[in-house]
Amino acid sequence: MLPRLFDRLEVLWQGAATRRVVSAALVVAFAATLALIELGRRGLLPARLSEALPRGHFHAVQVAFYLLLAYEVLGLVFGIARSVSNAAGKQFEIFSLILLRQSFESFGHLDEPIAWDQARDTVLQMLGASAGALLIFVVLGLYYRLQRHRPLSTDSKDRTSFIAAKKVIALLLLAVFAVVGLRAAAGQAFLGESHPFFEIFYTLLVFADILVVLISLRYSSTYPVVFRNSGLAVSTVLLRLALAAPPYASALLGVASALFALALTVAYNAFSPRQARPETADAG
Repeated sequence: MLPRLFDRLEVLWQGAATRRVVSAALVVAFAATLALIELGRRGLLPARLSEALPRGHFHAVQVAFYLLLAYEVLGLVFGIARSVSNAAGKQFEIFSLILLRQSFESFGHLDEPIAWDQARDTVLQMLGASAGALLIFVVLGLYYRLQRHRPLSTDSKDRTSFIAAKKVIALLLLAVFAVVGLRAAAGQAFLGESHPFFEIFYTLLVFADILVVLISLRYSSTYPVVFRNSGLAVSTVLLRLALAAPPYASALLGVASALFALALTVAYNAFSPRQARPETADAG
């Protein structure tokens, strides 16, 4: 029952209509935030609302990026049921976008008009975060090229059972995502409180990755598979630590985690036993 529910949600999420709706919603949110900030700066809004709004226009970019990241997180959750390695790659994609968002966030804290003496340290932080995002992008390109998807088991019933288990885990993550996301949005909108949404979600991903590793033991206990899946879980832990680190350390940890996943893939391809049949799109 739950795997079927997941399949229906996945078909709905991946549809062209959903992409158009999401794109339109991002544009509207960006334009509306820009308009509200400008109205607040001109004193054309109620005083209480005007005080709650940021003063810099670049906060609108932060809002748009935040919503874009939420969309990418949903794509990650759906990807968990398809491929362990590709889901790990999606985590790095999201983290690289988080680094880019941090660049805009740093710029958004500057007062307008911008003075160079005030912006010098901010520019260095932006360069560090942007360089880290670019390096992760390059490493990910190599990571995806080196993937040699192999089935977790040669038994089709075992593969189907493992995929069903991952779909249940993904559904649980979707439910948590909805709760945490709504709580963060409500806190920001009504209380002016910021919640560490992505930090919480990456923490949950660590537990989900470990759960996938433990479940996979039921279908295969070969050392290369266990090591690969456990190593990818370690890369998620590093990403979670990177989210809590200061700007430059965050970028370095993110790049180090991506390089670790790349090295892990190279080692797995070189030393894991060959399977007779290639992995299907939704295998382990």
